[in-house]
Amino acid sequence: MKKITSIIVLLAISFFTSCSGTKTTITAPRATETPFIWEAASVYFLMTDRFNNGDKTNDLNFDRTKTAGKLRGFEGGDIKGITAKIDEGYFDKLGINAIWLTPIVEQIHDAVDEGTGLSYGFHGYWARDWTALDPNFGTKADLVTLVQKAHAHGIRIVLDGVINHTGPVTTIDSVWPNDWVRTGPQCDYKSFQTTTACTLVKNLPDIKTDSNQEVQLPPFLIEKWKTEGRYEKEIASLDAFFKRTGYPRTPKNYIIKWLTDYIENYGIDGYRADTVKHTEENVWADFKTQCDYAFANWKKNNPTQVLDNNPFYTIAEVYNYNISAGKSFDFGDKKVNYYDNGFNNMINFEFKWDAKKDYEFIFSKYATILNGELKGSSVLNYLSSHDDGNPFDAARTKNKETATKLLLSPGLAQVYYGDESARSLIIEGTEGDATLRSLMNWDAIKSNPDTQKSLLHWQKLGQFRKNHPAIGAGIHQEISAQPYTFSRTFSKDNYTDQVVVGLDLPIGKKELSVGTIFENGTLLKDAYSGKVTIVTNGKISIDTNFDIVLLEKNKPNMKQ
Repeated sequence: MKKITSIIVLLAISFFTSCSGTKTTITAPRATETPFIWEAASVYFLMTDRFNNGDKTNDLNFDRTKTAGKLRGFEGGDIKGITAKIDEGYFDKLGINAIWLTPIVEQIHDAVDEGTGLSYGFHGYWARDWTALDPNFGTKADLVTLVQKAHAHGIRIVLDGVINHTGPVTTIDSVWPNDWVRTGPQCDYKSFQTTTACTLVKNLPDIKTDSNQEVQLPPFLIEKWKTEGRYEKEIASLDAFFKRTGYPRTPKNYIIKWLTDYIENYGIDGYRADTVKHTEENVWADFKTQCDYAFANWKKNNPTQVLDNNPFYTIAEVYNYNISAGKSFDFGDKKVNYYDNGFNNMINFEFKWDAKKDYEFIFSKYATILNGELKGSSVLNYLSSHDDGNPFDAARTKNKETATKLLLSPGLAQVYYGDESARSLIIEGTEGDATLRSLMNWDAIKSNPDTQKSLLHWQKLGQFRKNHPAIGAGIHQEISAQPYTFSRTFSKDNYTDQVVVGLDLPIGKKELSVGTIFENGTLLKDAYSGKVTIVTNGKISIDTNFDIVLLEKNKPNMKQ
């Protein structure tokens, strides 16, 4: 069988000016014969409450009316808002093929004072009931629609799972029983034990994930389920789970059951696991086992909705894990390999530092590690996030460089909402991480020419990355240091993908070597400018108004 070469349809771009300003209209391209490869994915990470308000009728629930600190209360973003942007093609235009959203389970009802003013659980990490969605985020029917719409666009949905802790205790939100949680001591991170058998912060009860003691359901949860008329259904479902698995009814196993229900019932494609290093590694090995079972069961029960044969995908947040450490994380007195304990991927906290160096340093380093020690697994690279107070470009003055380094680097790319539109990370009047969690700047995208120009660069690179798995998962080879040119090649089964990229090039006419990637006479298209050229004596000559060239094989019948 002939190998299939990845070909993408060009990003069609048209500009028009009206009396209200400049607008950019982009027609999302359709990828042809390009398989989805998790190791090359572009993941859009958004805070559900801050991205887009699709249903203003659900903005207030549980009498959450106390005045919160700036950007520490619910702002209205919800599942319907995400779905609306899928329908608009926003993610298609960015080349996004996976969306990770912050936890959507029911949060504590009250607010707490963290020393920065009152805070509600708008971020989703303060669970009260893992079996219910928080009405501020939407309904389970909304989740069904989100997954279906995302899948129709070839986009995977990654939920955020918390097993380590409950939400804080308030006068309204009861502490879970003491056979479920510990309320002290507070972690000091000096050893494995003082990182796991402890609370992250004051008043954040730690689930006893290390406990082998069987426990009963918390009385408040039983009462809640009975009031909601679903007690018998939930108990029957729990009984079936523990009978099938043979697991003891320990705290971690209840939560594993509750989280994996979202896979089997809704067909989500992955989990990003929160605070992974604060629990024992066997928690995640068991979690992955049940994720795989639930995903297989969903596929069996929904054959017409199955996207491909990819397995369920898991991403670990092990705070301060670095790709240079290889497969293990060092606690000082113990090393843990999380790749061997349930995870396909680890969030890479090193990338923001590596991004300060030159392209070739980054690209060759990451390609070498990912195709060496980490082959078969991957890392998720990011340059800003919801809880990293030292982002690569806090002032948002290097947006083009951010996009180029992030989207052209080997590994998965995490686009934090607003990276592409230079959403401000410095908000006056905020305290702590609230400054990182502002509302998505949709107005700037609609009306600001500078924002539109920045967004267009992200879209072009994102489309190229999406349609060429070689970028994220391929073999990297420098062709020329000056002008800087490199190739990426990727092969899997009967599929092969080859590209050549040039960066920091002169504006206007330029000549580039393509090495041995493309034969003489091959017609190539620059996906950035849309221009076509031909390989002659191992080189191409092209005249564009850009300092970047993204070369791919040209489709003969493609319109110029």
